[in-house]
This record gives sequence, structure tokens and C-alpha cells, in this order.
Amino acid sequence: MTPGPRIPWRKSLLVRLLLTSMTIAVLSVGATAWLAVQTTTRAIQEERGQVLSDDTDILRRLSGFAATHAEWKGVQTSVRSLSRTTGRRIALTTETGRTIADSAAPKTALPARASATIDPLTTDTYTEPGAQLAGLDPRVVGPYLLSPIERAKVRTVAEKCMRMYGLQGSLRQLPSGRTVVVADAGDGSPTRDCPGDMLDAPTPTEQKALSELNALAGPCFAQGRDEALQPWMDFVPGSPAGDAVRRSSGRQQAPTCVENARRTQLDPYVAPRARLYLGNLGGQPAGFDLSPANKTKIIGVTALVLAVTVAMTAVVATRLVRPLRALTAAAQQPPHQHTRVAVTTKDETGYLAAAFNDLTARREQLEAERKAMVSDIAHELRTPLTNIRGWLEVTRDGLLAPDPEIIASLHDEALLLQHIIDDLSDLAAADAGTLKLHRRPMPADELLTQAVSAHSTRAESSGIHLRTHTDPGLWLNADPVRMRQALGNLISNALRHTPAGGTVTLTARQSGDLAVLTVEDTGNGIAPEELPHVFERFWRAEKSRSRHTGGSGLGLSIVRHFVEAHGGTISADSEPGNGAVFTIRLPRDRRPDDPTP
Repeated sequence: MTPGPRIPWRKSLLVRLLLTSMTIAVLSVGATAWLAVQTTTRAIQEERGQVLSDDTDILRRLSGFAATHAEWKGVQTSVRSLSRTTGRRIALTTETGRTIADSAAPKTALPARASATIDPLTTDTYTEPGAQLAGLDPRVVGPYLLSPIERAKVRTVAEKCMRMYGLQGSLRQLPSGRTVVVADAGDGSPTRDCPGDMLDAPTPTEQKALSELNALAGPCFAQGRDEALQPWMDFVPGSPAGDAVRRSSGRQQAPTCVENARRTQLDPYVAPRARLYLGNLGGQPAGFDLSPANKTKIIGVTALVLAVTVAMTAVVATRLVRPLRALTAAAQQPPHQHTRVAVTTKDETGYLAAAFNDLTARREQLEAERKAMVSDIAHELRTPLTNIRGWLEVTRDGLLAPDPEIIASLHDEALLLQHIIDDLSDLAAADAGTLKLHRRPMPADELLTQAVSAHSTRAESSGIHLRTHTDPGLWLNADPVRMRQALGNLISNALRHTPAGGTVTLTARQSGDLAVLTVEDTGNGIAPEELPHVFERFWRAEKSRSRHTGGSGLGLSIVRHFVEAHGGTISADSEPGNGAVFTIRLPRDRRPDDPTP
């Protein structure tokens, strides 16, 4: 089958498969990217919020430890507990860089930057209810811590206030132990609805601490005013702030003096300033767990992509498999039916179907040729066998005496039969690839001379002239027996179709690296429509099956096989009425004694 026309790229099976794969890949990548962005964004937001919440809680708890301890001793336990709870690395160092506590292994490098500075006396991070001065952690109590008796007394007064005045709220105990009333409708600050000093009167402990505070703030007030400010309850931890400051005639020095005095007063009761370092455990980026909603989304998108992939693959596979199934079904039909398949596409599958149909047609043709060959062989063998049988039967019956003429006739028929069998044997060997050649260098003129000598007697008896012409120094590397047989078949064919007085000419000439052998006759020639068939088995120009011209119909086919076995080619040219020319082209060889390489 000759190559079919080039398949357009839009119809190519390869292009369609590539486009399908690219579409699936783009959908998969796009869906994966979208899902990854959505899921990661949400997870990062959730993780960021969780980390911020955890970091805030860590800072609040460690600041509370500093507010209630005069030193950092024992904070390692709290640091490790917080690290296990939050999954964060926590480290505390002094301002000079000495490690106070660290949840990581010893000698583990600290994060590049500190997350915060823990100083309960200077902080604006927390505004818990009860903070009376900006920058002071309300959990720093110091000398303002009430005794159990004072706590009970203040709580009793607060309960009495709520009952007497019908206050709507709840009681809350401040870090110092003082109980305050917190209104339900408010910002969580202690209410001032109790008249007079019912809840504002300082306890002896608070009075003592306030006296110390006044003493510390006195020099500062003396520099700016003639009269010292009496802070009283306005600066007791957990009490409302601002009244005493507002009584300072608008001056801004009073709050500063009181704040500085408070820090001086509370400094012995809190831990030293420390730097807080926060990071991930092991120094690795923080991981996060997908939420159930994100997991469901991942499963849903994956299922959708899988469904689209399966659907597209099924559509493409169905279009590919349908013609292949038709080819399979046709190939499984009984051999004698020679089933064809419909060519419905112009892609690779369509050309495969066309090739299958061509193969079926060739098989059908070969089957017809095989049947014709069997018929031809039977016909060729039947004629000599019938003649031999007829002569033997009449001789056996005594109708004819076995004289030399009858014996000669029987011998001729036997030779013809042997000739046909030998030709069939040669063709069978050539078809099976078992034809053996015994090559040797030989001159072309010797080959032609031997071939002409073998047929000179027949040519003379038929009145036909045999001529040869050979280029000097032309050599071949061939099997002498097979090549003489090939030339002999061509000469016999030429003599058979050349009338008396005609000429058969054999030539051998050099053409480049080839040796060209020709057998030319002056016979009737071959019709143009018959030329393609001259090398077929049992072909004869005469359509009748008479044997008056002789021959088995296998000679030219044998010549073709012998020439091809030598690596050569053979062709036939003819014009009706002007004879025929058979040309053999074989690789040329050099003389054995030629020094030229």
C-alpha cells in the first residue's frame, strides 16, 4: 500500500490525544491551584488568628507571672507548660541577653527579633478592668494586698451597698483582694453609685501604702506646686482613676508624679524587665491542620476533576475503540469471506482501516492467484501425463508396437514433465528463501558464449540467427549455473516467439557499477497491457493453453527470482511487431588479477 495523504493536524489522533491530555491537565492544575489558594488562604488566616491569640495569651500569662513575683525563679515550668499547650517556642532573656528560661533545647539559636518586652510597670498591651493608670499591669499589687479580714470586711460593705440601693450588677474581686460592684449595663468598670466613702474608704493596709506613695510623690509635687496632691483612693489598685488628677487645676504634672512614684513603690514586688522571644518548635515553619470544611472542599473538587477526567477519557476512548473493534471483528471472520470495514474517519484509525481493506484485497487476490496456480499446475502436468498414459495404454492393448518412435515420444513427454517439476522446485526454493547460490568471479563474454552454445542447434533448426556482443573486461560475481539457466530461459522464450529468418541478440555492457545484460529478439513483441504480467507464473501471451509453442509458463518467473537473488533487477520492453527486449542489471565485479582496488 502506498503511503496515504498527510493527515491534517486537526484530525490527527496524536493531536487529539495531546489536546485531551492538555485539557485534563489544565483543569486539574487550575482546580488544584484554586483549591490550594482558597484552602491555604483560609487556613493561614485561621492559623494567623490562632497564633496571634496564642502569642497574646503567652504574653499575658508571663506578664502576670512577672506582676506577682519579685524574680523569674520558677518561670521555666510555666514556659514549658505554655509551649506544650500552644505548640510555640518560648524564650525569656534579660535585657543583656542572658537566658532566663527557654522551652527549646539548650544552645538553640534564638529568633532574630524579640516579640515583646515583659515589664508589668510599663505596658499598654492590656486594659483589664481595674487598671487605674496607663502603663501599669493591674495584677501588680505590692503593698496594696489586703489581708483576709480586710477582704471580708470590704466584701460585706459591697453586698450591703447593693442591697440598700438596689444596684443591678455583680461583685468582682480585684487582684488586691478588694471587692467592687460592676454594673450590668456598662463597660465592666466599678460603679460609683455607692454614696460617700462607703466603698472608697481605704483599709489600713491601703492607707499605709498610700502614705508611702504620697511620700514618694511629694518631692515631685513640691517642684511644681505649693500644695501636695493627696491621691487617696484614686490610686488604690482597682479603684476609679482620674478625680484627684482632675482636681489638679488642669496641670499635667500630677499624673506623671504619681505614675513615677507608683513604679518606684511597686518595683521591688515585680520581676525585672525581660525580652520575650516566640517562634516555631524546631525552627520549622508552622504547619496547620485542615478544617472539616476544607477537607470536604478538597474531596469535592477532587471528585469533580476525577469525574471530568473519566468522562473525557471515556468519550475519547469510545471514539478510538469503536473502529478498532470493527477491525477486530472483521479480522476474526472466516478467511474465505474477505470482510472489509467501513472507513469513517481520516485520521490514523481511518488509514489503518484502509490498510486493512487493502490487505484483505491483496489476500483475496493472492487466494485467487493461488487457485489459478493450482489449476495451471494441474493443467501443465495433465498434458504430458495424459500423453504418456495414452501411448502406454495403446501399447499395452497391442494396438501399437513399442517401436523407437513411440519410445522417443514418451521420452520427450517425460522430459517435459521433469522440466515442469524442476521449474516448480526452483520457484519453491526461491519463495522459501532456500535458493543456494555458488558465486564466483566470471567474465561476461564467457557467460553469454555458454548460453548461446546451448541453444545454437535449436536456433539453426528454426532458421534464427544468434548473435552476441560484450564489452571487453566486463566481469560478474555470480553463480554460473543459475545465470546460464536464467539466460537460457530468456533465449528459449525469444526463440519461441521469433519467426524463421529473425535474430536474437545477446549483449553485455558496462553502465557505471552495473553490468547490463540484454536479450533482444525480432519477434512479434508483447502488447502493452501484457507487459506487467510477463514475469507472473504460468503467464503466456497466447490465451489458449495449447502447447504447440512449448514452455511451462514458469521460465520468466524463475529468471526474475534468480536475478533478484543476485541483487539485481530485470525489466521487459516491447512494441507490438518490433520484438521484445529483456534487460538484466547486476552488480559489476573486477577481474581477479586486477590490481586496482
